[in-house]
Amino acid sequence: MATSYGLDLGITQTTLIIILLVTQLVAFPFTLIYGRLAKSFGTKPLILTAIFIYIIICIYAVFMKTTTDFWILAILVGTSQGGIQALSRSYYGKLIPKERSNEFYGFYNIFGKFSAIMGPALMGFITQLTGKTSYGVTSLIVLFVIGGILFLFVKEDRTVEKRGVRL
Repeated sequence: MATSYGLDLGITQTTLIIILLVTQLVAFPFTLIYGRLAKSFGTKPLILTAIFIYIIICIYAVFMKTTTDFWILAILVGTSQGGIQALSRSYYGKLIPKERSNEFYGFYNIFGKFSAIMGPALMGFITQLTGKTSYGVTSLIVLFVIGGILFLFVKEDRTVEKRGVRL
């Protein structure tokens, strides 16, 4: 959906491809940084931090007007994208029973696909309703807030922490 918003801002397709590539290049080192920070501060606080950063990104999207703004947004996305994906997957792996991991990762993937439909559908609906792509992006805050609140209620397994792995 980022490319739709970029096109609405008047950014060329070539520039959009370069920006999306830079997002991936930024995401790689930040994935490693998130992993290191998780060892010090715990996985759950870092996932919540990444959700908070995504909320800030959605708010920033309302005020974007230029290609430079889009570059800033793309770099901000890169700072959390890889980290939240890696940490959430490993956190999930620590919570599920090992003997049923295939089944649980099946659910994980299904919900991932569902979110890949729900986010763009919400964004598209709000964009269509308001006529502004920036409001469509901002509507995603609802999903991040709901996800963050639900995540706060996830009980951590203390046995994992006793084995020397801090969640």
